[in-house]
Amino acid sequence: MTKRDLVVKIARKTRQNQSDVAETVQLTLDYIAEELIAGRNIELRNFGIFEIKVRKSRKGRNPNKPEKEVEIPERTVVKFRAGKELKEAIEKLNPADFA
Repeated sequence: MTKRDLVVKIARKTRQNQSDVAETVQLTLDYIAEELIAGRNIELRNFGIFEIKVRKSRKGRNPNKPEKEVEIPERTVVKFRAGKELKEAIEKLNPADFA
């Protein structure tokens, strides 16, 4: 699903103008991004948590030249942890449907 698909779906469900829904969706994403950039976590009850994590530096290998190790520096990443209800719903899915 794309952002556009989401806007269309919400607009149909709420019978609102697509441009108003698109603006609301974009503002929501902008505010989530602002909080993450500021180093704060986002907790959306019954959905999940977006967290800022630091990945430690590590050694890696170039697949084209496996004999040569390279240092992968420490970096900051965003992790998503599904909430309880979402996790339970996903666990009920049949893995064969996604293979």
